[in-house]
Amino acid sequence: MNVLIPHLFAILILLSLALSSAAQEWTRFRGPNGTGISQAKTIPTKWSEKDFNWKIPVPGPNHSSPVLWGDKVFLSGTDEKTGQVFVLCVNATDGQILWQKDFSFAPFHKHEHNTFASASPAVDAERVYVVWNDPEHYRIAALDHYGQTLWQRDFGAYVSQHGCGASPIVYQDKVILSNFQDDQQFVKENPRSGPSSIVAMNAKTGKTVWQTPRRSTVVAYSTPCVYKSKDGKSALIFNSQSHGISAIDPENGKVMWEYAEAFDKRSVSSPILAGGLLIGSCGSGGGGHYVVAVRPGDLTQNGKPELAYTIRQSAPYVPTSISLGDLLFLWSDAGILSCVHASSGAIKWQERVGGNFFGSPVCVDGRLFCISSTGEVVVVEASERFQVLARNPLGELTHTTPAVAGGRMYIHTSKHLVSIGGGSKKIVGKQ
Repeated sequence: MNVLIPHLFAILILLSLALSSAAQEWTRFRGPNGTGISQAKTIPTKWSEKDFNWKIPVPGPNHSSPVLWGDKVFLSGTDEKTGQVFVLCVNATDGQILWQKDFSFAPFHKHEHNTFASASPAVDAERVYVVWNDPEHYRIAALDHYGQTLWQRDFGAYVSQHGCGASPIVYQDKVILSNFQDDQQFVKENPRSGPSSIVAMNAKTGKTVWQTPRRSTVVAYSTPCVYKSKDGKSALIFNSQSHGISAIDPENGKVMWEYAEAFDKRSVSSPILAGGLLIGSCGSGGGGHYVVAVRPGDLTQNGKPELAYTIRQSAPYVPTSISLGDLLFLWSDAGILSCVHASSGAIKWQERVGGNFFGSPVCVDGRLFCISSTGEVVVVEASERFQVLARNPLGELTHTTPAVAGGRMYIHTSKHLVSIGGGSKKIVGKQ
């Protein structure tokens, strides 16, 4: 027995690590560090509704994307009929709703393609964090995994002609949230607005750990990623028109460096890492979208970042790009997909897949999945050759990004939450 104990202990540790790793597969918008990449092997390329594990109705329309921890799916939204913000917790296995938590809010004017719940939640081992706004309040709430509110913060009015949409992330023991609002003239005409900033809160208590003021030029929806330098130092990377591509110290909120000239228009997509570079994009409803690649500055010596290249041809505005090895894939709003050499910016191919897109692509086992606004899931080979592998119709308005965890894909349409891949095929819930 004494000989067996160390071996059993080692097995328990490995099992614990495996479960922990699985639990953390998709805890924020676009999954691990915002990469949008999953190693799952059980997501089919082609499917129909009969292949769904389950499909349940949810109030809407809403454009938030689901997140997961273990066997629980968390989703936020608003029900305009009841005037409530809601948080849903769903059993990932069978689609049963475990609980729903409601918060009140006041509807307001927003962009026609936005919803009152476009920000995706973030989740950790103990809490789920949800963001929403109305004309007088910009709020974040933390709930435990059983639906009890643990803390709530109100950062004052959120002044934007389009509404909010930036999602929170969890970094170590902190929750990070950006609060970029519209330009100074608009703010002057709407004095209820609070100053723009990036804020880090203690995940357990909600208390401010640090808050970094930002210039108020135009609203930005960038959800940050974490960049690690060769010496192991970390920085939070944010995109915005007012500050370009910024590196923020996650420990104290200090600005480590900025490439302020990056963007001359609104930044909606989120930053990613590709070929040793930081990638971001900007644009407007009138066009002029472009992608910028920046070589990071040194994080320990306050080094200056440098422009590596700019891509203006068929660049995405809303969708966040995706990187696989040294290939960078740019999926444009107008349905043009580009394959780019990430290090140099050279375009390998550029092809039209068709449709209009607000959601971002994810990469699963060497395939890109992206959902058009009409609900067509286009699957493309993620390689140096262009090949459309499948077109899977959902038949509903969809502006969201899929989540992938536990070998399954979860999609939030305007009316439903759907599970596909790995496991039994069982449709539950009223259609």
